[in-house]
Amino acid sequence: MRKIAIYGKGGIGKSTTTSNLSAALALKGYRVMQIGCDPKADSTKNLMKGKRIPTVLEQIKLKGDALTLDDIVFKGFAGVLCVESGGPTPGVGCAGRGIISAFEKLAELRAFETYRPDVVIYDVLGDVVCGGFAMPIRGGYARDVYVVSSGEMMSLYAANNIAAAIKNFGKRGYAQLRGLILNAKNLPNEVETVEEALKEIGTTITQYIPRSAEIQEAENQGGTVFETLSESKMQAIYNELADKIMSAELNDYMKEKVS
Repeated sequence: MRKIAIYGKGGIGKSTTTSNLSAALALKGYRVMQIGCDPKADSTKNLMKGKRIPTVLEQIKLKGDALTLDDIVFKGFAGVLCVESGGPTPGVGCAGRGIISAFEKLAELRAFETYRPDVVIYDVLGDVVCGGFAMPIRGGYARDVYVVSSGEMMSLYAANNIAAAIKNFGKRGYAQLRGLILNAKNLPNEVETVEEALKEIGTTITQYIPRSAEIQEAENQGGTVFETLSESKMQAIYNELADKIMSAELNDYMKEKVS
């Protein structure tokens, strides 16, 4: 099972990128589970025809000890298994703690053993990397981390904070930073700006995703570019990203096997 975390500043297109990546992987034949780790609980809506699914925290409160996997795991486009951790009412409680509770419940119900996904993708809010938001990289959940960013300064600032946290946890044998997914905003000299920032961050661009009206068109229809747009040029972009991620995972596996 390959475990990947995708971090990024709120509003940067992280969930859009993650959902299209999940769709691409599923259409390649992988069994994919996408776990949204954001109190907004909107990570998987483009895989669920634009509909919001009940969160783990909501279902815990509603069903208590009677909770089952069928209450929190939903099958979306191309068979992607969709989960939303959820969070507390805004202004009440700790959102990070909500993620921890959701992860604990998934483990208790043996979600991975039951569904046996080939790939698990955690979609994590990256404005802050503390408490529950750091769970995927410090709790042994995700092995590899990718950061979604544009060339905007605040987005790159968040990417730098995420990278620093990963390096800190990496010293303890946890997840590693694999690269940055550049979700372009068509800013002047955007690629050059990002590449310069990445010298300090200590990683490289894994995939360039151009700004495209096709993304908004697909989301307006409540889906990914794979489900709603039969001839979208963006499909090739996300397929390339999927291939790169799986190739990196395979290379690591072979190295470990040899050693």
